[in-house]
Amino acid sequence: MDNRTVALFAALGATTIYGLNHTIAKVVMPHFVGPFAFILLRVVGATLLFWLVSPWMPKEKIDRKDYFRIFVASFFGMCLNMLMFFKGLQLSTPINSGVIVTMTPIIILILSSIFLKEVLNLSKVLGILLGFAGAIILILYGNTTLISNAPNIPLGNFLMLCNATFFGIYLVMVKPLTQKYHTVTIMKWMFLIGIFLTLPVTYNEFSMIAWKSLPFDAIWRIAYVIVGTTFLAYFLNVFALKTLPATTIGVFTYLQPIIAIFFALATGNDQLDWVKISACLLVFTGVYLVSKKVTKERKASRN
Repeated sequence: MDNRTVALFAALGATTIYGLNHTIAKVVMPHFVGPFAFILLRVVGATLLFWLVSPWMPKEKIDRKDYFRIFVASFFGMCLNMLMFFKGLQLSTPINSGVIVTMTPIIILILSSIFLKEVLNLSKVLGILLGFAGAIILILYGNTTLISNAPNIPLGNFLMLCNATFFGIYLVMVKPLTQKYHTVTIMKWMFLIGIFLTLPVTYNEFSMIAWKSLPFDAIWRIAYVIVGTTFLAYFLNVFALKTLPATTIGVFTYLQPIIAIFFALATGNDQLDWVKISACLLVFTGVYLVSKKVTKERKASRN
């Protein structure tokens, strides 16, 4: 199996973990664990796991010039990205979050056009507009169905759009680091920095967790978020970035709403309505137009 195939499977694994997470984490919040408390659990748990496995990995010294990039990547990937997603998920629904997260590749394309001077043609511009139209529909009208555990769907959807933006920035920032350092080397330092970045915001909710009264159903979900969604998913994404471009990793987010929708419906944690279906179609069409053009350009460049 070649490196690209392994990287594709790694990206697929990370996307599957994320897709299930929309429902698994949602069930626990906010009754057992607040969204910000979840973030502290994630960064502390992942930091411990990455540092525990680091002695068996290559010993690497970080170049001084790379510390700033590591800090910025951690700020967007381990702080803002996580805070926006979990607070948004608590306020909204698993299906909404699964749809909005597919905006990530569109965000990456916009960032690439700004920072990497990638040309935006008509197809890409149309795709961007359609994708954002779908996200805006969810933000403004995604609360047509009353759901008891989604107290503020428009605000939650907006926060998850912020999450998609911050995650796109994180992927663009971390990509150069993956070419120089081992995955564990990058992760252990970024998550360690993430503890200090998130602690002031998350400690209050963390201190309110009633550990002794947590049922097993809450405990295994918390463990899934720490070990699966944080440790494994971040590891797999960065591992895949060693071989694949950030835009390709972003493309795998297209699978998240499919996984999230089926799992949420199967477990009775969300409902599907025409607003969500219409938003899905707009976002998917927008992403398709963006990705189709990128694929054609790449094929042409190889010939």
